Amino acid sequence: MTVLKKNIAANFFGSLWVGLMGLIFVPLYIHFIGIEAYGLIGIFATLLAIFGLLDMGLSMTLNREMARLAVLEGSAQEMRDLVRTLEIPYWIVGLLISIIVIAMSPFLAHHWVNAKNLSPKTVQTAMILMGLAFAFQWPMSFYSGGLMGLQRQVLLNVVNIVMSTFRGLGAVLILWLISPTVLAFFSWQIVISVVHVGLIVFFLWRNLPEATEAPRFRHELLRNIRRFAIGITGITVMATLLAQLDKVILSRMLSLEIFGYYSLAGVVAMTLYRFVGPVLEATYPQLTNLVALGASEAKIAEMYHKSAQLVSVLILPTALVVALFSQEIMLLWTHSPVTAQRTHLLVSILVIGAALNSILNIPSSLQWAYGWTRLTFLVYVVSALLLAPLMIICTKGYGSVGAATVWAMLCCGNVFIVMHYMHRRLLRHEKWRWYVEDVGRPLFASIIVAGLGRLIIRSDWSPLLLILSLGMVSGGTLLAAACVSSRLDAVERFKLFFAMIVKRVALLLNPAGRGEI
Repeated sequence: MTVLKKNIAANFFGSLWVGLMGLIFVPLYIHFIGIEAYGLIGIFATLLAIFGLLDMGLSMTLNREMARLAVLEGSAQEMRDLVRTLEIPYWIVGLLISIIVIAMSPFLAHHWVNAKNLSPKTVQTAMILMGLAFAFQWPMSFYSGGLMGLQRQVLLNVVNIVMSTFRGLGAVLILWLISPTVLAFFSWQIVISVVHVGLIVFFLWRNLPEATEAPRFRHELLRNIRRFAIGITGITVMATLLAQLDKVILSRMLSLEIFGYYSLAGVVAMTLYRFVGPVLEATYPQLTNLVALGASEAKIAEMYHKSAQLVSVLILPTALVVALFSQEIMLLWTHSPVTAQRTHLLVSILVIGAALNSILNIPSSLQWAYGWTRLTFLVYVVSALLLAPLMIICTKGYGSVGAATVWAMLCCGNVFIVMHYMHRRLLRHEKWRWYVEDVGRPLFASIIVAGLGRLIIRSDWSPLLLILSLGMVSGGTLLAAACVSSRLDAVERFKLFFAMIVKRVALLLNPAGRGEI
């Protein structure tokens, strides 16, 4: 098995396992500490996502530089110096975040968090513990980026699987046997985060090539990566803005009830990105290696098309099944006919938009492998400028469905804009092969199978029969898409089929795809 295949398999299994840990342990957290205290855990996860903007592109930059330097002769010292140069500001930012959260804990406890059963003192102490946990959870993405760039993704996933298991199981045992309080929960988060980040740091340094001198901080290395890091930072900020812009607008324009339905549909649609991450994380360092080695355009194109086609096989069948059977899936998940009725059209529209966004991930990774971030950034800027006024207009006229349609149409436009301008500069003769072979064939095969399933399956069937039927349609669409994919050999299709059936069943049982905490 090649390194790429091993990394993709490890990333899929790691993602599935971490999601499973969330599915298993979250109800137990709520059982022991109550839903109000669990709200503090939700605040912790939200703050982690917000402060992620302060990453400044360093995690992705380290990923790219490790992949690039790993294939160049005599780069061992530069690799070690680069890690030392970037980790210093990264830890400083993490400590500043920790200090800010701790310093703001009195204000947050007394004026921001509206707790009924928890005392302000308890909330304040929980915030302080959050701040300490931040200091150690924050650097994980940085060191993980380094291991990904070195293509040690199997090792990284083993560490993450073990630690996510201990994180969840340990928290439950502490809440059960020692103290069923949110303070005990966050105390355990600090302990396990120290161990987790310590292991990742150890393995990154151990896997770096040996050098004659000790690693040191070098200002010139910051200058060398400055342009790419700034570009990635801009992309991250704009991507976050785009991801939240519709919610900001709709939370003001819609009733809280309707906005709740829209948010629920958005959570289901965004689950689609779980299928892309494992492939992207494995492919990006490989593309960077090829570019750094000055590989021929034909060799780069082969890796590009194979990865893009794999993403299409994973994403398009899933998106079509969810879009065509959204009402049945929402009913099976929520057990509420009212919720299913009011969210299924939103789910269908949003999941199509998410699918269109997802198939652009491999083209984006090719751009970043060349150090070209401007196109993605400009597309995000233009998208944000168009999204806000169009969403306001369509929401006034058509409500939440109008807003979802605007977002999906914008994603559709980006598919044509990005691919046109990208292929004017990179792989200039490969655009139509991407449209026809990488996307068109899997899409057409999936439409046929999923469409036939839609004609046969009825919404009034029993839940067990619906689950079995949807499972068969999911497997059929996946198999059909894989069979028409010219760049996936028979063994890959066989493994892909069974691996994805497991994830499809998990998606049917838990469309929200809960995270680790």
